[in-house]
Amino acid sequence: LISRSQSRSLPSSISQNSVRPTTMTDQQSSISPKEEFDWPPLESNPQVFSDYLYKIGLAPSFAIGEVFGFDEELLAFLPQPIYGIIVALERLNRSKDVARGSITSDMAKNSIPFYMDQSGTLDNACGIIACLHAILNSEETMILPDTVLSKFQQSTKTQTPAERCQSLETNSEFKTMHKTFALQGQSQTVTSDQSKVQHHFVAFVVRDGKLVELDGTKQGPHVVGDCTDVLRGSIAEIQKRLADGEISDKLSMMTLNVAM
Repeated sequence: LISRSQSRSLPSSISQNSVRPTTMTDQQSSISPKEEFDWPPLESNPQVFSDYLYKIGLAPSFAIGEVFGFDEELLAFLPQPIYGIIVALERLNRSKDVARGSITSDMAKNSIPFYMDQSGTLDNACGIIACLHAILNSEETMILPDTVLSKFQQSTKTQTPAERCQSLETNSEFKTMHKTFALQGQSQTVTSDQSKVQHHFVAFVVRDGKLVELDGTKQGPHVVGDCTDVLRGSIAEIQKRLADGEISDKLSMMTLNVAM
């Protein structure tokens, strides 16, 4: 774990660790070690994420915020409305986790405009993929025209999840921007040692009254259950996974919300 501050106990407050998450370590990937990551891990830091997203085309009326704890007193301070949740977590039962979801479900086919796979080439891109899943599945128009983000959205609109994965892999402009922001933050930059990166980013959104988890390492969008509040619904799901021993208590949670 790479952090910018000490962990706090759950569930009243959550770890304020600016982890640099990925998927490859918790998958125990058989891919040969790379001299340098294609997509270095991002620090789980709302300022880093906001700056990155603004640079690629997120409208300034939206921002990434931070959840400091699960108590209602803490949640009351968060900017509203919240459109999506991004969680950096450490999976302790990966096989169960990646078996979730379906790309052929009614939800995936009819209610999720954007879902993409994550490949080994996109080694530590889970942070930006979680943002793409949150932003591109919002009913709000969040993207400025003629930007890296808008071009990616338009070019991948009719693609399959696998094709979208390939499109991101080969998008040199996006990749260059990603590497720039992977160097930012307060924790130590990790550029090649996968063993130092233990966490993984996922996104939660609400579509058609359902809480949906979006994670390119799963089988497809994972419908968690009925929900009208993406923040509290996501917290309830995270608390359940903590209680079931599926994830560790070293986690961080961010919000996609209106800018203040």
